[in-house]
Amino acid sequence: MRKKVTKAIFPVAGLGTRFLPATKSVPKEIMTLVDRPLIQYAIDEARAAGIKEFIFVTSRGKGALEDYFDTAPQLEAELRKKGKEDLLEILKNTNMDSGAIAYIRQHKAMGLGHAVWCARRLIGHEPFAVILPDDVIAAEKPCLQQMVEAYEETGGNIVASMEVSPDKASSYGILDIKEDMGSMVAVRGMVEKPAKGTEPSNLAVIGRYILTPRVLSNLNKMKVGAGGEIQLTDAIAAEIEAERPVYGYRFRGQRFDCGSKAGFLQATVSFALAREDLRDELAAFLHTVTAEQKAAQ
Repeated sequence: MRKKVTKAIFPVAGLGTRFLPATKSVPKEIMTLVDRPLIQYAIDEARAAGIKEFIFVTSRGKGALEDYFDTAPQLEAELRKKGKEDLLEILKNTNMDSGAIAYIRQHKAMGLGHAVWCARRLIGHEPFAVILPDDVIAAEKPCLQQMVEAYEETGGNIVASMEVSPDKASSYGILDIKEDMGSMVAVRGMVEKPAKGTEPSNLAVIGRYILTPRVLSNLNKMKVGAGGEIQLTDAIAAEIEAERPVYGYRFRGQRFDCGSKAGFLQATVSFALAREDLRDELAAFLHTVTAEQKAAQ
């Protein structure tokens, strides 16, 4: 019987330099889209997929991230006293059960593969998920839940993938497709950030993975790859070389790259417009702004 995916790794050790000066004192992962931190979107997606153990790979200066998941007795007491039950319910979703969350330090910024490798002892011999909080995905059924359901059918390693334009391919890991089965593709190879014009397809890997523990064994042997970092893509590609299955999964949903300022702003607007309490006022404002811009031209 195939083991269930109940553990997830959240690599959150990055300095968030693209968002300075905000990230001088605030971890990027708790910057908010509307009124929820980036990390909350990732946690909610993991919970929906059946994840029970949450492993954060952090670095110095991430104390506020750890505090975010702790209880806030004084705040809860004040809200209870004022009868604000709706806000209490929102707070409850930010709390993590004792023992459900673990923090591992990545002392050197050596890439995504190294961050995942840092959590190897907590993963053991079980399949696991990796979620990159920078990639926020708006979907009717959460992306990782879609992938877990696919994994239960196929096993192996699964990477979330989406189509990108040729001029963007060099920013991603790109799949070399062996067989296209619709929502799933069997993968012949993976190329990390290919030079322009050399990409094997237009299907890019984004920040959701379901991996077998063998990938951790591969990371044990990995040398520095593209960008002077230990690449997770290389460890997954080693599974293909060993003739073990790797699949790309075309998820249903819209992905926002919240590691960039433009992507973060796009996600903020999109999520706000999806909210009944904000939609009308924001839509009217955006209409006014665009009308004024057109008039100025």
